[in-house]
Amino acid sequence: MTAPRQDGPAPVVVTGLGVMAPNGRNVEDYWASTLAGKSGIDRITRFDPAGYPVQLAGELRSFDAAEYVPSRLLMETSMMSHLALAAADMALADAEVVPAQLPEYELGVVTANATGGVEFGQRELQNLWSKGPDHVGAYMSIAWFFAATTGQLSIRHRFRGHCGVVVAEQSGGLDAIGQGRRVLRQDHRLVLVGGTESAMSPAGVVAQLPTGKLSPRTDPTRAYLPFDADANGYVPGEGGAILVLEDRDSALARGAARQYGEIAGYAATFDPRPGSGRPPTLRKAAELALADAGVPAGEIDVVFADAYGIAELDRQEAEAITAIFGPYGVPVTAPKTMTGRLYAGAGGLDVITALLAARDGVIPPTINVTETAPGCELDLVRERPRPCEVRTALVLGRGHGGFNSAMVVRGAHQQAKEGGDN
Repeated sequence: MTAPRQDGPAPVVVTGLGVMAPNGRNVEDYWASTLAGKSGIDRITRFDPAGYPVQLAGELRSFDAAEYVPSRLLMETSMMSHLALAAADMALADAEVVPAQLPEYELGVVTANATGGVEFGQRELQNLWSKGPDHVGAYMSIAWFFAATTGQLSIRHRFRGHCGVVVAEQSGGLDAIGQGRRVLRQDHRLVLVGGTESAMSPAGVVAQLPTGKLSPRTDPTRAYLPFDADANGYVPGEGGAILVLEDRDSALARGAARQYGEIAGYAATFDPRPGSGRPPTLRKAAELALADAGVPAGEIDVVFADAYGIAELDRQEAEAITAIFGPYGVPVTAPKTMTGRLYAGAGGLDVITALLAARDGVIPPTINVTETAPGCELDLVRERPRPCEVRTALVLGRGHGGFNSAMVVRGAHQQAKEGGDN
């Protein structure tokens, strides 16, 4: 175990990245597509959407789980876990970590989940009603479960330390990273964090309809338009990201190949009940995250917005951002317009996107937004990437039901300047 530091906890750094997104099945493909404005949103192909009020989604169409998951495990797990197993392999390889060479009880896993293994569950229920109880597999009892992905990652890589799952819809991905940071500050040296989702089945889509927030449009270029005067809902997506977090001292001690940056600040809040007359608390979450990082608002170079695509919720987020940074006071972007909202998969992917923006000095665009809505006084990066030195970024997430999370990410160059090594 790493000896306690005399000057407080070591910074928590990101040393490995793994991405499974509708517009890219690895980090660099995703990043190239994002900068090129290439969308993964199109008509649903996983089932015939005719007759459903939602026609579009961000699907991982070319993903073949058999390329990443052993055949035995393939039968025991759902698509959400397949995506996480693939992304975790990428992240560990990127970090050049050999788990067997590290103390297994100092290795943890914290993932987020919102929809469960709904595809797996629907298939087994169809077997039950069409063929009878003898045709329901034993893994029905675990594969759909919110914690299934964390359990499978722990077993596969022999991570026997702290393991947990966070369920907070779209804000959960940031919460999982924040929880991983907390675990590292206790007695762990490395934690897998993030989340992946896949609800691309009729049952998965229908379960989301009661929120009334999904876009009914059929034109992929006009369906998901956050902060736009023509906003009409959001498009669901599947995928997400897994990251390797380490405390910086442990990363340096094992000779980590690289550090993408630091998880510098994090906070979460919960909104008052509807009708209470009290305001939503996204602004408070952002302010607490900035305070946790010790970063004044003026040092934030870009905000990665939650970007609901619902007029009232967009206005609330815009007001939270302008209350902190002033009207048009900081570049804002939402590259999730190319993937759809990935629920618990979104936070990890946004953090990775922020780290890549810092690495390459460019802010990715928010595609398809043509006219910002009244009340959204945002410097929204649209149409094409914007070259910009990104030293520190603020990432926002909101979950259905009142969850809010905010994370401050410091790029590797800025981290080195402030005393880290890279």
